[in-house]
Amino acid sequence: MMPIDKKNLLRPAIVVGALGVVFGDIGTSPIYTLATVFDPTDPHPVPVSSNNVYGVVSLIFWSVMTIVTLTYVTLVMRADNHGEGGIMALITLVRRFGAPRKRHTTVFLSALGLFGAALFFGDSMITPAISVLSAVEGLEVVDPDFKDLVVPVTAVIIVALFSVQRRGTATVGRFFGPVMILWFVSIAALGVGGIARNPDILRALSPTYALGFLAGHFHIAFFALAAVVLAVTGAEALYADMGHFGRKAITVGWLGLVLPACTLNYFGQGALVLSDERTVSAPFFLLMPEWSRIPLILLATAATVIASQAVITGAFSVASQAAQLGYLPRLRIHHTSASTIGQIYVPWINGVLLVAVLILVFAFRSSSALAYAFGMAVTGTMTITTLLFLYLARTRVGAPLWLVILGGGALLFVDLMFVAANMTKLVHGAWLPLLIAIGAFTIMTTWQRGRVLVTDARREAEGPMREFIEGLSTREPPLVRLPGTAVFLNRGDDTAPLSMRANVEHNHVLAEHVVIISLHILPVPRVPDSDRISVDDLGVPDDGIIHVKAAFGYMERTDVPHALSLVDPAQTEGPLDLDLATYFLSRLELCQGDAPTMAPWRKRLFIATSYLTADAAAHFGLPLDRTVLIGSRLQV
Repeated sequence: MMPIDKKNLLRPAIVVGALGVVFGDIGTSPIYTLATVFDPTDPHPVPVSSNNVYGVVSLIFWSVMTIVTLTYVTLVMRADNHGEGGIMALITLVRRFGAPRKRHTTVFLSALGLFGAALFFGDSMITPAISVLSAVEGLEVVDPDFKDLVVPVTAVIIVALFSVQRRGTATVGRFFGPVMILWFVSIAALGVGGIARNPDILRALSPTYALGFLAGHFHIAFFALAAVVLAVTGAEALYADMGHFGRKAITVGWLGLVLPACTLNYFGQGALVLSDERTVSAPFFLLMPEWSRIPLILLATAATVIASQAVITGAFSVASQAAQLGYLPRLRIHHTSASTIGQIYVPWINGVLLVAVLILVFAFRSSSALAYAFGMAVTGTMTITTLLFLYLARTRVGAPLWLVILGGGALLFVDLMFVAANMTKLVHGAWLPLLIAIGAFTIMTTWQRGRVLVTDARREAEGPMREFIEGLSTREPPLVRLPGTAVFLNRGDDTAPLSMRANVEHNHVLAEHVVIISLHILPVPRVPDSDRISVDDLGVPDDGIIHVKAAFGYMERTDVPHALSLVDPAQTEGPLDLDLATYFLSRLELCQGDAPTMAPWRKRLFIATSYLTADAAAHFGLPLDRTVLIGSRLQV
């Protein structure tokens, strides 16, 4: 597979694809943001008045400019890990560039970043539910009798959305891109029509209205922030999906179309509310001419389906990176593009998201009920992302301390204000993403801890590799060496494979040519073939046994046969017949032991999570008809 050709990132097809996948979430926020701010059923409602409308619209605009345009598009998206983005990429960079003398800081920030990734999983569940619900609710504007159809229609649309994920990001993006272009042009036109009714709304472009609203009506504006944050939902998806399309294409799409269209629509809705306060219940839909409502509601529904796509693909990327970095078990991953390795489909994550989204739809039944939960996931992830970025700006880029403190402090202050506002909605639904995040965080940290314990127990059972290899030549009776090639997969570099040790001790035979291969996942997305392989004779030349180290990036498929084909024949101590080679895997059966290594409930959770592990032979690209599993039992 080939990496993204960065010289071609500004091709129209790439930008159109990005519009179809990346911007759906943030591009459909105008449907529900302003209505949620002025929702009279909110526990802390914002009264409808001329001053408040100017203040809210200005606050929305400058929040988008500060958080999305400045923090994410201008700054955070420059902190890429060889083109890949997302909070897991930030964790990798923090690990790599963290100050050596401040290990505790690095560990703390990595754990904080992991919690941010867990919050993003919550975002991935809530976004499809609230986005599609908000659009289908437009049917109530056409005819109130359609209210009972909202939930079942939403459920059908969501099932259809998740069923097409296997076709891949590129296919979905080619179909969704033109739809989103039509969407942004339409909402921009609606916004212009609304502004024409009351051009004075353009005064809200001045930040003085946002600051005046915060300073003069803080007791109202503070609670309004919990709904204003809905305007910036999707910013993290922009960053998480960067590996699919590249930073330049996303930047062009945002500045060239998405930002102007959303801005015009927000101001158009504000102008409509100024003209008629009764429209505040559904300003987006009432901004439409009556003759156009049904086709535009259909377009809005299509756009919210696409909004869900942004976080779904982001969840695939985050889960894949988490698995490669050891925070999740090895998952079955389908690469859906021959030219862009970042485009993937993760069936297990897709299934979990589908079930979770349907539960949310049937449990909450309206977008306004979900809005309280939505903001908490978004603000938490954004704050953690900003904090990790500022740490990297200091340690990796060497930004002046005064700039990090002043500039970064201002950005963090904005994020923390949104977090504080959303905490006031804790009992009204904001607990949901926190609960999801705590659950995901617990699973990931338990898997990481259990994986360390299993690795230690396995090392003890395997024993030193060189000592084992040297002992093979002096065994009595001597080993029988059978014609052919055997490949033993091994997790470490200095211990003997369990499968090889069991084969020698129980069967007393060994192939004439043996390759012990250990795989290393590096904290980079991809490794060139020229740097992939290193060979060691293990100190015993001409015994027909070699050790191969194969390096892979965390976004690559670990294709063992391909890696072995790169080995120089001069280093193999004899001809390797890879076309007929037999591959040996060690299969571990985990059971709960009495050692106080983890709490009993965490041991049970770790063992249960281990059943999610994808089939090793398929994961490593091994031929199933020439793969042998040899089992061992380990206690945790």
